[in-house]
Amino acid sequence: MTHPENPLHALLLDGTGGARDLSGAEIQAWTPEQGILWLHLDYTDPSAQHWLLHDSELPELITEALLTENTRPRATQIGDGLLIALRGVNLNPGADPDDMVSVRLYVTPKLIVSTRKRRLQSITNLAADCRAGNAPQDTAEFLIELSDRLVMRMGDVVEETEETLSALELDILEQHDTTLRQSLAGLRRQTIRLRRYFGPQRDAFNQLQSERLTWISAEQKLLLREISDRLLRHIEDLDMIRERAAMAQEELISQLSDQLNQRMYILSLIAAIFLPLGFLTGLLGINVGGIPGADTPYAFGLFSIFLCILVAGQIWLFRRRRWL
Repeated sequence: MTHPENPLHALLLDGTGGARDLSGAEIQAWTPEQGILWLHLDYTDPSAQHWLLHDSELPELITEALLTENTRPRATQIGDGLLIALRGVNLNPGADPDDMVSVRLYVTPKLIVSTRKRRLQSITNLAADCRAGNAPQDTAEFLIELSDRLVMRMGDVVEETEETLSALELDILEQHDTTLRQSLAGLRRQTIRLRRYFGPQRDAFNQLQSERLTWISAEQKLLLREISDRLLRHIEDLDMIRERAAMAQEELISQLSDQLNQRMYILSLIAAIFLPLGFLTGLLGINVGGIPGADTPYAFGLFSIFLCILVAGQIWLFRRRRWL
C-alpha cells in the first residue's frame, strides 16, 4: 500500500490500548499483522483524492463513497467491511450546531479509513485519546467509541436547546417582547435541521447491529444498541422541543394579537368619543348665515362647556356599559 501525502491522522493501534503516529514510509510498509491502521483524511485535499482513487487499492464503490460531498447517515456491509456515513453536531467556533459535520468511514478488522471536510471534535478527541494510551482495542470498539462521542455531543446540544427554549418561554410570560418571535423561529429551525439527521443516524446504528460481521461481538452489538437507544431519546426530546416551541410561538402570536386588539379597541373608543364632537364643530363651522351664537360674545365658551359635558357623559356611559 502506498501512503497519502497529508493525512490528518495516521495512527497504528496495537490492540492493547496503545497507538502511535506513522510516517509515510511506515504506512507504505504496514501489514495487518502489525496492528490496526487508522487513516483520517480531508477529502477536499487533492492529494487525498488522488490516493483514494488511484493508490489506496480500495474498491471503486468505497472510494466514491469516501469522496461524496453530500451524504446521509447510513451503514452498508461490503464483504467483511463496513461503509459508514455518520454526522456530528458542529461545535467549531462560530458555527451553528445544527450545521452538522459528516464523516465517512470504511472499516475492516485491521483497517480504518475515514474522511471529512470540516473538523469534527469527536474525531479529534478520539485521536488525542489514542495518542494518550486510551486507544480502542479493535475496530468494533473504535466504532463504539466514535458513535458514543457523537451521540454524547448531540445530547449536549439538545439539552442546551431545551434550556434556551425554557428561557424563551419565561421571557414570553414576563416581557411580551416582539423580538422573541425571531428567536423562536430560529430555535424551531434548529430542531428541524437536527431532527433531519438524527433519525437516519439511528437507522445507521440499527443497521450496524444487524450486520453479520465476525469482528463485532454480541456484547459490542449490545453497546451499539445502547447508543442507539440514547439517540432515540434525543430524537424524542427534539420532537418535544419542537412541539413546545410551536406552542410558545402560538402563545406569542396570541399575545401580540391581544395587544393589537386592545390598541384597536382604545382607538375605536377615542373615535367614538370624538365623532359627535367632530360632527358638532363641523356643523357650526360651515360658512353660511344663521349660525347660532355668531353674534354672542359668550357663545364659544358655552359651546366648549357643552362639549366637555358631552365628553363626560360619553365616558360615564362607556363605563356604565363596561366598555372602559
